[in-house]
Amino acid sequence: MPPPAHFARREAHALALLRELGAGDLDHPGGSLLAHLERVHARLGVWGARPALRLAGLCHAFYGTDGFATALLPVGRRAELAAVIGAEAEEIVYFYASCDRAASYPTLASDVPCGAGAHTEAAAAEADADADAADDEAVSSGAPAFRDRFTGHVHCPGRQPRRDFAELTAANELDLARIDPAFRAAHGPGLLALFTRLRGLLTEPAWRECRAVLGEGVSAP
Repeated sequence: MPPPAHFARREAHALALLRELGAGDLDHPGGSLLAHLERVHARLGVWGARPALRLAGLCHAFYGTDGFATALLPVGRRAELAAVIGAEAEEIVYFYASCDRAASYPTLASDVPCGAGAHTEAAAAEADADADAADDEAVSSGAPAFRDRFTGHVHCPGRQPRRDFAELTAANELDLARIDPAFRAAHGPGLLALFTRLRGLLTEPAWRECRAVLGEGVSAP
C-alpha cells in the first residue's frame, strides 16, 4: 500500500478538483455538496475505512448517483478522476454512481455464489441487447445482481465491491439523516430496513451508527 503521504496528496488534489468543478457552490442538505462530501469522507475515516474507500467517499458524487442527478464529470471522463485519486478509488466511485438502486438492492447482500443459477457474467453479456430480460434472469438466480444504470448491463459483483458500496451508502445516507430531520423522518425506517438487510456487508462501526442514527423510535429486528 502506498504511504499515507501519498493518499494525503491525492485527497488534496481531489479537493482542489471538487472546488474547480463547483462542488462548493452546489446546494445540498447541510450546506454545499462539498461540505457533504467532506463529512462522508470523515465518517468513513472514523469507521476505519482504508484510504481508497475514504477517497471514494470524498468523490462519490462525481458522476452523479441514482439519488442525486447532478454530475461534476461525465462518465466518459473517468480517466481524469482516476488520474487524481487512483484506479481503485475511482472504480469504487463508478460502482457507487452506476448503481440502479431499485434493481440492485434486493439481492445486494445475497450469499448465493455468482456462478449459481442461470446468471453469469457471460449470460449478462449475451443479454445486454435486452436489459429487461437480463434483469429478470439475474434476480431469479438469487445471486447478487447489480444493474449499471449507465449501460443497462447486469452483472454479479464480488463481495469486496459490495462491502465498499454498503459502507459508502451508509456513510452517505447517515450524513443526510443526521443533518436533515425531515429526511430522517421520511426515510429513516426504510433506510434502517435496508441496512438491516445489508448488515453482513457493513463493518461493526457502521452498523452501530445505523442503529444509533436511525433506530430511535423505529422498530428494528
